[in-house]
Amino acid sequence: MRRDDEYPVDPARFADALREQRAMRLKGGLYHLNQVLMAYNTNRIEGSRLDEDQTRYIYETRSVTGEAVRVDDVIETVNSFELFDAMIDGYDQPITAETLRTYHRILKAGTADARREWFAVGAWKRVANVVGSRATTRPEYVERAIEGLLNWTPPPGSMTFEDVCDFHHAFESIHPFQDGNGRVGRIVMFQQCLQNGIMPFIVLDAQKEFYYRGLAEYEDEPGYLRATFRSFQDAYYARFADLLPPG
Repeated sequence: MRRDDEYPVDPARFADALREQRAMRLKGGLYHLNQVLMAYNTNRIEGSRLDEDQTRYIYETRSVTGEAVRVDDVIETVNSFELFDAMIDGYDQPITAETLRTYHRILKAGTADARREWFAVGAWKRVANVVGSRATTRPEYVERAIEGLLNWTPPPGSMTFEDVCDFHHAFESIHPFQDGNGRVGRIVMFQQCLQNGIMPFIVLDAQKEFYYRGLAEYEDEPGYLRATFRSFQDAYYARFADLLPPG
């Protein structure tokens, strides 16, 4: 099986470049394109109707173009840019329960869901939910389940690619928030890659059926999800390696 260090460049260089370009607010570089592609793909997977060009236009001009769109799609896209910034600013810090709740709060701020008290933006879910046909952790057990997951997780710098996959499946199985679990889970997965010198990747909407299959069958065959994520790593490297500064 291919290891992450078999890429021609050190994956840690992506973390350094993203943080540097975030501080510079550099346009047209690695950070800029990651913002657009992460926001587009992670929201599109969850039903956003914005296309990639509209997402890029929102990022670059803070305005909307094209056909009429849902207000929440625009709000959650803008929030996704802020979420990516928050992750980059603190990517090397341990991921805690408060980190997860903060990410959820950023993602859902100002949406229609945020006006529903029971929805609990920035807090664990209050109403039971399912993923497809599978039950998830009941609300009263979420805090304990998240604590258990975080206690199991190796500290930053020592997670393997397989650990990242295991964490993502476990997090999505708990489904700790009323909505937004996939988007929080995917930004956390990106952060864990940066923390641990693993080639980062963006889960692509165009291959979401393989992603969903991998999650659904992970307990019986983890190889499906891991292979899907490996393909996303390869796609990420192929698209972005040329944008790394010399070094």
